[in-house]
Amino acid sequence: MDIRKEAAQANSKLSTLEKVSYSFTDMAGNLLYVSMSSYILYFYTDVFDIPVSAAGMIILIACIVDAVSAIFWGSIVDHTHTKWGQSRPYFLWLAVPFALSTFLAFTAPNISGVPKLLYAGITYVLAAGVIYTGIQTTISAILPNLTLDPNERIGANSYRMVGSLIGSFVNSTFTLPLVAFFGNGNDKHGFMMTIAIFGVAAIVLLITAFKNMRERVPVSQKSLPFKQSLKATVGNVPWYLLVISFATFWIAQADRNSFSTYYAKYNLGNAELAAVFSGLQVLGIISSISIPFIVKIANKTATMLIGLGIRAVGQTMMALVGGNFILVIVSWSIGVLGSALAMSMPFAMLADTVDFGEWKTGVRAPGFLTAVGSAFCIQLGSGFGSFIPSKILDMTGFVANKTQTPAASGAINFYFIWLPVIIYAIVAGIMVFYLKYEKIEPKIKADLVARAEQRDA
Repeated sequence: MDIRKEAAQANSKLSTLEKVSYSFTDMAGNLLYVSMSSYILYFYTDVFDIPVSAAGMIILIACIVDAVSAIFWGSIVDHTHTKWGQSRPYFLWLAVPFALSTFLAFTAPNISGVPKLLYAGITYVLAAGVIYTGIQTTISAILPNLTLDPNERIGANSYRMVGSLIGSFVNSTFTLPLVAFFGNGNDKHGFMMTIAIFGVAAIVLLITAFKNMRERVPVSQKSLPFKQSLKATVGNVPWYLLVISFATFWIAQADRNSFSTYYAKYNLGNAELAAVFSGLQVLGIISSISIPFIVKIANKTATMLIGLGIRAVGQTMMALVGGNFILVIVSWSIGVLGSALAMSMPFAMLADTVDFGEWKTGVRAPGFLTAVGSAFCIQLGSGFGSFIPSKILDMTGFVANKTQTPAASGAINFYFIWLPVIIYAIVAGIMVFYLKYEKIEPKIKADLVARAEQRDA
């Protein structure tokens, strides 16, 4: 292909259909993954009758294994070269395995003892880690290959976040009601039917995304060895900053999500409020839609810092309003708006670190860099964020479906409200250092274009 035509294609605008289809990837992912991140601990303790300490250990071990698998997924993507691209074919190949494995994770067979723990661990690793990590890796890895235009990347990522929030909203709002409806008192059956419905929807969304998306940015036709992928991290300081901050951020997210059901059920005395909390995540669409406008006024780093600040304010308000239903909802909603801003930005910024890695080392490794920067961080952070609740509850005398001790209630309150605030402050402190790298992005992109022209001259 002529270099000028190739450059124009790489910097081309994305159609609305393509952006909407990109949103379907995370919509499908969250239709199923939110079930695991929000309900798997509850499912294990209150439905599958697994001790809370054992359930927490299963989740921690699984998430560590899953985090490591993200590194391998990144390398797999960098080794992939098909007529459909590097990342896009995995939306087709993993759609059915993703739905089926999640269904098995929420199936509670009539077994006990060690076989029960092994079943729970294996199915959780398969669903939340091996397969979902592949989905999550390719969702992030495809963005830097869709276009080199930074504004188009921000726009596409905003669509993605809207899709993510819609998937989360549908799952969070309807999971427990559907479990009750289909189960009619039998939550085991209710969870199986609910996850089966979500799984079919996820398959349709992923196949549609595969059909409508295109990877335009040229990549090497040779497989990229793992050692070469690692080279893209050498001196890639903005990537280091994003990895550390995003992994830390997800500890707060998983901790808050895991404790929300317990906080609503045991501290506020209203278990159904957990579904309201989860359902209100859809308000994050407002923030996601506004991201391109905020970035133009400020920048990407400032947008993330604003989001972290708003989220911390909402969390703090939760501690001050007591059990007042209206004020609890208002406080939570404010936090949701901030969280959506803060959570969206790293996905878009990772695409820029792929460019930085190529500029610094000459190696373009979108699979590896985005896998570690997104899936690895989410899995590692989620693992510790879910493990913390299980250990704290076990240490403070938590007993499922009983009135909790003051120690257990106090722990639920602290880890649901205050631990996330502390973590958001830490993440903000890390991201301040990212700003100087964002300022040189125009030069990086110009240099990459110039290098490409020299190679093909």
